[in-house]
Amino acid sequence: MLFVGDDWAEAHHDIEVQDEQGHRLARARLPEGIAGLARLHELIAEHLTDDDADPETGFLAQSVMVGIETDRGNWVSALVAAGYQVFPLNPVQVARYRERHGASGAKSDRGDAHVLAEIVRLDRDHHRPIAGDSPEVDGLKLVARSHQAFIWDRTRHFQRLRSALREFFPAALEAFPDLMAPEALELLERAPDPARAARLSRSKITAALRRARRRDPEVKAEAIQALLRAPALRQAPPIEAAYAVIVTTAVQLIAQLNKQIGELQAVVAEGFGRHPDAEIVTSQPGLGPVLGARVLAEFGDDPHRYADAKARKNYAGTSPITRASGTRRVVLARYARNRHLGDATHQWAFCALNASPGARAYYDALRSRGIGHHAALRQLANRLVGILHGCLKTRTQYNEHTAWPQLTATAA
Repeated sequence: MLFVGDDWAEAHHDIEVQDEQGHRLARARLPEGIAGLARLHELIAEHLTDDDADPETGFLAQSVMVGIETDRGNWVSALVAAGYQVFPLNPVQVARYRERHGASGAKSDRGDAHVLAEIVRLDRDHHRPIAGDSPEVDGLKLVARSHQAFIWDRTRHFQRLRSALREFFPAALEAFPDLMAPEALELLERAPDPARAARLSRSKITAALRRARRRDPEVKAEAIQALLRAPALRQAPPIEAAYAVIVTTAVQLIAQLNKQIGELQAVVAEGFGRHPDAEIVTSQPGLGPVLGARVLAEFGDDPHRYADAKARKNYAGTSPITRASGTRRVVLARYARNRHLGDATHQWAFCALNASPGARAYYDALRSRGIGHHAALRQLANRLVGILHGCLKTRTQYNEHTAWPQLTATAA
């Protein structure tokens, strides 16, 4: 068997190839792209023999283990397509492993390639090979993550908008309690400062409310106009002019993000609907097309990726960790996790409260013991992830009585 450490950079890869005894067979700096990958194949082929073939398949590439600090990109995809066993290693773990070779803090690209090769040679059983997810679910993950990132971006711009209005135009916050509403964005773009807002006619406000399909637009327009024209403290004109530019820019960004989020949401729902696991996922309480797509995409669809429900829970970050030393034992939340999946499972647990009597009873029981809201949601999410694992393993849809037998029996 051969063990390859690949320390990647934007333009090149530092490579070290070792044998089973840890002897360095080759070392090179390869360029990114086809030429570099071809040279890597040549280096590996120079040291492979027929005796290195996989005993089950006879495939030579299966006896090559590659350690690299990423699981994405064309280079990684090409390594997987070539048949190598690729281990995407956590940079934090690699940094700790590097300390085994020296405590001076010295670091180099060649040294990192050596450390990566050592990890896959000695400790590969403690690391997970790259998941064998389908291209369809990998594509779904990219779109779902972009959709989620745009939502997070919109939230950041919304917070900046609210902060600016609070500092120079607090009346707008009273007139528009929901700054994300279409009529609020339209009117703030038209009148981003107190002077122009006070000149807004009732007919323009009413028209904006009607376009947003609000009830009783005339009554609401009168209330909004009164709030915008009420006496209030003012900033100096140059400061108000600067704030007005900030408000206009934020409003336009939020409006554009709203459009893109809607378009991406349609793409996510369409891609998710074509996946064979979609019916099982959406049968879970609290999961619809978009949130279900995020959960499925982050977990992946490799049937052999998770040995059991505990492994899936650990990856989701819903299961706690224990720190024990002597007589001291502390159970803590798991914060080192996939944050995209962690956010999705937290929302899933919250949505399940109204969709599943068993989930609601479980949550209420936790709260009655003095557990906080977010901690209770995390424990509920942990249970829901285990239920999803069982449904995917047995290829069955969610059943309330099977999922919560004791709670549903007590309620009956």
